[in-house]
Amino acid sequence: MRTITLEEHYASPGYLDGPGKDLRDRVSGTGATGLLERLSDLDDARIAEMDAAGIDVQVLSLTAPGVEQLDPDEAVAFAREANNVLVSAVRRHPTRFAGLAALPTPAPTDAAAELERTVRDLGFKGALINGHSRGRYLDDPFFSPILERAEALQVPIYLHPTAPPAPVIAASYAGFDPRLTYILANAGWGWHIETAVHVLRMVVGGVFDRYPRLQLVIGHLGEALPFMLPRIERNFSAGRPGSLHTDVAKLERPIGAYFRENLHYTISGFNFLPPFLDLLLQVGVDRIMFSADYPYASMAEARAFLDAIPVSPADRERIAHRNAERLFGL
Repeated sequence: MRTITLEEHYASPGYLDGPGKDLRDRVSGTGATGLLERLSDLDDARIAEMDAAGIDVQVLSLTAPGVEQLDPDEAVAFAREANNVLVSAVRRHPTRFAGLAALPTPAPTDAAAELERTVRDLGFKGALINGHSRGRYLDDPFFSPILERAEALQVPIYLHPTAPPAPVIAASYAGFDPRLTYILANAGWGWHIETAVHVLRMVVGGVFDRYPRLQLVIGHLGEALPFMLPRIERNFSAGRPGSLHTDVAKLERPIGAYFRENLHYTISGFNFLPPFLDLLLQVGVDRIMFSADYPYASMAEARAFLDAIPVSPADRERIAHRNAERLFGL
C-alpha cells in the first residue's frame, strides 16, 4: 500500500540563521540536536527513516514558525530562499519528495507571485501557511491576492498552527513558569485552538463564499473542530431563532457544508483512535489524509496507527494515498 505524508517539515540553512534562530537555540538548549539534523537533512538519512517506517512520499514544508511574523521584505527573501532549497531536494528525489511553498504572507501580492512561481515553475503542490500574520487572519481582505491565486491555480493551502498573538498568550496562558506557559500556548493546547479559531474566522467571514473552489487542509485530526462541529452547526443553522447563519454571517451554505466541502484533515502526529473515529463520523473518509508530522513525531508510530485503524482496506488506501493524490495532484 502506497503511503503519502503531508505535514512533514524541513529547515533551510538561511531559515535557521534567520527566523528559525529561536527554534534552533531552543532545541539546542534541550540537547535535542538530532531534531535539527532531521529538519536539515533532505537526502539519505531522511529517506532511510522513511524506508524503515514504510513511508513512500513526504510532502515537505518549511517548519514553524515560518516567515509569517516577519517584516514584508524579510518574509519575501526568506520564503524564496527556503523554496529554492526545497525544490533542489525534490529534484534530487522526485519519487520521494514533493513541496508545499512557504509564502511571505505579510506581502500578499508578492506571496501570490511566489505561489505562482513555485507551482508553475517549480512543480510545488500548494502552500503551507503558519497561522496568522501578526494578528491578521486569512479572512482579512488584505490576504485576498493569496487566496484568489490559490483558487485560480487549483492548489490547496495547508493551514499549520502558530502561537497565538501575544495579547492572547498574556491573557490566557501567562502566570506560570515560562516553560509551562510555552507548552500551554503552543503544542499543549494553544496552537490547536488558535488554528480552529482561524478556520472559523475564514468560514463565518465568507472566505469560501468568495472563493468557493478554494481547498484548505488542517492537521492534528481537525484541531478539535470535529468534536465541536455539531455544536457549531446547531448554533449557526438556518431557521433557528437568533441564528447567526441567517441574521449575521449571511453564508451561502449551511455552515457544516464548508467543513465537508472546502476542508480536508490530516492525522499528523495525532495517533489517537477516539478523535480519529469522531473525525471519520463527522466528515467522512474522503476528507481524511495520512501524515506523520516528521520530525516532531514518529513516522513508525504513524504507520502503525494507519495500519491499525478500524476501516476497510479500500478506506485505508483512501487515507494512505488516494485522497492526497486527488487533492494535490500527486
